[in-house]
Amino acid sequence: MTDSLESTICLFDVDGTLTPSRNPATQEMLQYLNELKGKVALAWVSGSDLVKISDQLDGRENTISLFKYCFAENGLVAFKEGNLISKQDIVKHMGDKNVKEFVNFCLKYIADIDIPKKRGTFIELRTGLINLCPVGRNCSQEEREEFSDFDMEHKVREKFVEVLKKEFAHMKLRFVIGGQISIDVFPEGWDKTFCLNILEKEGVKTIHFFGDRAYPGGNDYEAYMDDRTIGHKVKNPDETIQLLKQLFP
Repeated sequence: MTDSLESTICLFDVDGTLTPSRNPATQEMLQYLNELKGKVALAWVSGSDLVKISDQLDGRENTISLFKYCFAENGLVAFKEGNLISKQDIVKHMGDKNVKEFVNFCLKYIADIDIPKKRGTFIELRTGLINLCPVGRNCSQEEREEFSDFDMEHKVREKFVEVLKKEFAHMKLRFVIGGQISIDVFPEGWDKTFCLNILEKEGVKTIHFFGDRAYPGGNDYEAYMDDRTIGHKVKNPDETIQLLKQLFP
């Protein structure tokens, strides 16, 4: 890597930007990223954990080899060259009483939603965030697509978020629609901009951020709009590659 690019990094959302949603990256993408890392440092940031993202990026060993930084759960669990460098805990931050109140409300709300199918794991408590999924994270790919189409028409997640904003305004939480089926919940300031604080401390001067949900309410919007990033909005992984080839020929 040249000296001029030592302080430059490409920071990627994963689902919809590097990979199809919750699906593996193509060999074309993996091969291109392997070439790109010789020109500029790479990082990813996602609401998912390292295990899920590694599955999409051809395994943990390959993920660590390709990406200097891995920012799981919006950067609340952060890795540099495979080593854990930072970790936050949403339960400690919120307190068990508030977590129980929030989970109880969401379970009752999800139980009353009328959608075509419901599967298992409607609430997933991660290290740095709470993931809500009306259809259930155990749904098949076909069921995921079915819910996504239904949600686009009936705004299931948008309505859920509006209710949560009113009910839990006192807890100072953020509710962000991510991927095809879920909502990420975390304290204010714990969105994808959290990882930018870490990169600043690491001495990174130029951050190119790439995301497909870079619109108000999308889980890439804050990082895309942040003054510390050069934001790039993409529609899919193919467009990501095309844009990168223009930026780093």
